[in-house]
Amino acid sequence: MMTIREAQEQVDRWISTYGVRYFNELTNMAILTEEVGEVARIVARTYGEQSPAPSAAGGEDLDDELADVLFVLICLANQTGTDLQAAFEKNLKKKTVRDFDRHQQNDKLRDSTPGQ
Repeated sequence: MMTIREAQEQVDRWISTYGVRYFNELTNMAILTEEVGEVARIVARTYGEQSPAPSAAGGEDLDDELADVLFVLICLANQTGTDLQAAFEKNLKKKTVRDFDRHQQNDKLRDSTPGQ
């Protein structure tokens, strides 16, 4: 298993070796939005009520699309000098303090089936 920090280093090496350079931040933001849209399409068709498109039969891979999102997110973090490992740990602490019993008090979460 690699850490988030190691993933950032690996993406940076990949960009240096195969990608020539990072796309600029605005381009990567647009690419990230596109990739998230691809994840949304698959989730809507697989877990939601939308019917799959005939052209998508067997060709949609959620794992691959989620990895695309992660890759571009890491690119943006690298470009902006963001240590995702530290940022994620800080964010998780914030959520833990803020939400320590919030969701446990939500009857709507206890009364529904996961995914519905």
